[in-house]
Amino acid sequence: MTREVQVTREIAAPPEHVWTMVSDVARMGEWSPENESITWLKGATGPKPGARFRGTNRNGKKKWNTVSEIVEMVPNERFVFRVSAIGLKVAEWRYEIEPTAGGCRVTETWIDQRGRIATTLGKPVSGVADRALHNRSGMEQTLERLKAAAENR
Repeated sequence: MTREVQVTREIAAPPEHVWTMVSDVARMGEWSPENESITWLKGATGPKPGARFRGTNRNGKKKWNTVSEIVEMVPNERFVFRVSAIGLKVAEWRYEIEPTAGGCRVTETWIDQRGRIATTLGKPVSGVADRALHNRSGMEQTLERLKAAAENR
């Protein structure tokens, strides 16, 4: 079983612009085919280490919520958050941005952190049996949409 998936895209936009877009998780629904919305939790109003947010996600008729915590932010370089659901670890998501001659290179990484219970609940809750394959497709769509938005600013 694949426990990590990475997708990379070249984007013709400055790293700082793309990092600002990625770290504004309230906008993730604009790019992700699975995320519908983000709600900040416990007084958080924006991204910073330790800030938590609820994600509302959908796959067809299946809809579920997760809670995420931002664990690392390096402006214009890296943005990392960890996801849980019903108190169980789910995944870590990383966005790493490297400057290039024509803009930047963005790598989105999904690291599966599910244990046996969360893995077993995955298909009934989300409708997805092969999370790695499903996420690779979603990540490709996410980065293509992010690229289009960043290059069309």
